[in-house]
Amino acid sequence: MWVILSLLGIMVIGAGSAALYVWSSLQPTKAGDAVKVDIPKGTSANEVADLLEQHGIIKNSFLFKYYLRLSDQGARFQAGSYELRPGMENDAIIAKLNAGDTVAVETIRFTIPEGFTVLQIADKLAGEKLVDKNKFLELAATHTAWADAEAVRTIPQDDKLHQRLEGYLFPETYEMKKGSTEEDIMNRMVSELDRKLAELPEGWMDELETKDMTLHELLTIASLVEREVVVDEERALVAGVIYNRIKDGMMLQIDATVQYSLDKPKERLYEKDLQIDSPYNTYKVEGLPPGPIASPSLASIKAALYPEPSDFFFYVTKKDGSQTHLFAKTYQEHLKNIEKSNEAAE
Repeated sequence: MWVILSLLGIMVIGAGSAALYVWSSLQPTKAGDAVKVDIPKGTSANEVADLLEQHGIIKNSFLFKYYLRLSDQGARFQAGSYELRPGMENDAIIAKLNAGDTVAVETIRFTIPEGFTVLQIADKLAGEKLVDKNKFLELAATHTAWADAEAVRTIPQDDKLHQRLEGYLFPETYEMKKGSTEEDIMNRMVSELDRKLAELPEGWMDELETKDMTLHELLTIASLVEREVVVDEERALVAGVIYNRIKDGMMLQIDATVQYSLDKPKERLYEKDLQIDSPYNTYKVEGLPPGPIASPSLASIKAALYPEPSDFFFYVTKKDGSQTHLFAKTYQEHLKNIEKSNEAAE
């Protein structure tokens, strides 16, 4: 009987010790300062338990895993960065992970104005200490499938392109994770162009086919409109003038293309500037330049896609401060409009 009692005693003590060990292991850790725990997407509940033990949030991941199973928890854990504090109760930890109560990620915010060139974008981002200018420009020149975006795949292999990504970095206000690299920023901007193109009216690709145009050519025309027009109501009309001149075999003679050829825009172009030797100088080269000359807005892209029909072949900026244009059907009318514009400036 003494043997049996001794064995029973040992078993009771063993069971009690095991129970005490389990209970103790599931108790909160010693209270301490908050710890940041990053849980990547696709992390399983068991892997989360291991991470919690590594960061000192729980004592024993092995027993915590069983606790999750017995309490039917872990399936709803959400990825993200969490601020967890040693000393938290298990149920409080589980509730926080289920709710996705993550730490707000520090972000950067920047705005790319409509009509900016790649060089201007690089200067602006570098000035805000978000990128290294040279690295940004080097990346912009590489033949990369940026973020697997669709629009950039249409860029032709053309040595005449001044900046390969010109027109493909969409002008917008962006908010990104702090520490984003030049490549991250570029990926985000080319992907935004895809998203904006998806907002165009249904069947816009059919419209391109009807015009026998490529997306690259569309963005090129849109960039011309962007740099030439300030008043939204005139975008489609100016786009129509560009189409009319191309159809009639006329040179476009758009000052903005000369400014782009110069890299550093001038307040006023002189006759000698119009003679600059560049594939972008539409005073010397027929048809469209090799590619966009700036980042067009969605409004300019729509105008290029759906131009307003007219018999106009010429336009000149009014010098009355309205930033609108005078349109003409003939060169003689155009000369008269130039006189009117000059008179308004006096």
